[in-house]
Amino acid sequence: MRGAQKIARLRIAMVCSLILGLSGCGQDDPAPTAQIGPNPVLLAQSQYLVPPMHVARVVGWKTDEKPEVAKGLQIQAFATGLQHPRSIYTLPNGDILAVESVAPPSASIKRPKDLIMGWIESMATSAGSNGGSNRISLLRDLNGDGVADTKTVFLDHLDSPFGVALIGSDLYIAETDKIMRYPYKSGETRITDPGTKLTDLPGGPIDHHWTKSLLASPDGTLLYVGVGSNSNITENGIQAEMDRASIWEVERATGRHRIFADGLRNPNGLSWEPQTHALWAVVNERDELGPNLVPDYITSVKDGGFYGWPYSYFGQNIDPRVMPQRPDLVAKAIAPDYALGSHVAPLGMAFESGSMPPPYRGGAFVGEHGSWNRSTFNGYKVVFVPFSGGRPSGMPLDIVTGFLNDQNEARGRPVGLALDKSGALLIADDVGNTVWRVAAGAP
Repeated sequence: MRGAQKIARLRIAMVCSLILGLSGCGQDDPAPTAQIGPNPVLLAQSQYLVPPMHVARVVGWKTDEKPEVAKGLQIQAFATGLQHPRSIYTLPNGDILAVESVAPPSASIKRPKDLIMGWIESMATSAGSNGGSNRISLLRDLNGDGVADTKTVFLDHLDSPFGVALIGSDLYIAETDKIMRYPYKSGETRITDPGTKLTDLPGGPIDHHWTKSLLASPDGTLLYVGVGSNSNITENGIQAEMDRASIWEVERATGRHRIFADGLRNPNGLSWEPQTHALWAVVNERDELGPNLVPDYITSVKDGGFYGWPYSYFGQNIDPRVMPQRPDLVAKAIAPDYALGSHVAPLGMAFESGSMPPPYRGGAFVGEHGSWNRSTFNGYKVVFVPFSGGRPSGMPLDIVTGFLNDQNEARGRPVGLALDKSGALLIADDVGNTVWRVAAGAP
């Protein structure tokens, strides 16, 4: 009986803390465009005992529902019935790899705030997404109608996989704690080889940001890996951040690595910009400074560059929560190229290849997983950022919306993006357990 009373009191405390957190959300939201672009408005900082949390309740897609697309585009489900698809990769023969993945088990929770946040965030995950996940499924469209006709288990029993890269006949999979290499033959539907480990990656026991984006260099000699931080803002200690909040450069031949760039809290969607061939990434910035701080962003990533985390954000704006301060690092912090808005949670990016109709040509698609750290939802859509001369050149356009219904419930949430062999956009929807395909509509 005593245990039940403790649980009841804990639940009450959690609800009260949530209410208090939301009541602290007193900032007026700026104009929708004010925090988008190269010079976003950065409002005053706020700090909370428990951060504001507002999570969209998951309801999923009904049989006759699908997302909405911008004028000139059409959308259909490429594959359904997946288990928490997080990223997508297109093989040279047109087969699609859907990476179905859930977070690894976390270390024991030490702080009441962690318990509350974990409970709230669990509400934003699709029901039943654990069963059959942590695998890669191969999706094949046999007749070219934009719908997968077959779905087979390509690789199974993986450790929270995310990134994929094929170089020649070597298929690399970035799991949460390592990069594995598997032999691949075009057209095969399952890999049974146990594979070999190329290198370890920072993993548990905390493993706060567990997704590891993966990208091959143009000449195939190197791999680039996005390694997120082990906390929001070093609350687990600076030692827990060793080799994290960075993009690694890994030699394929030896597995040796170096830090290509750091100060990137959670870099994903690694991509080569097609005109300048520069490395770009989408980055999730820090939480708990208020509903309108800090804007997430896309940016080119410079070799040896430092982008602020944890000591500063969007250049040299100091985060007072981090001790000791590091003015020497803040002084060289690079401001990102382009803000997307606060807490939109970008997790996927793909550069358009020329197959989409204007004005959705010559830029980057970005998948915004959606906010939990503000009273008004932000994100929950796919946008198109126009580029000119290899750089963003204007306001983003909403490409795919409708992931939230009229009651602000989550029918889906976009994560990883990829282009199929025809140039159509593929979207991993980890709440809707679907891969969506967006193509040019009928003229």
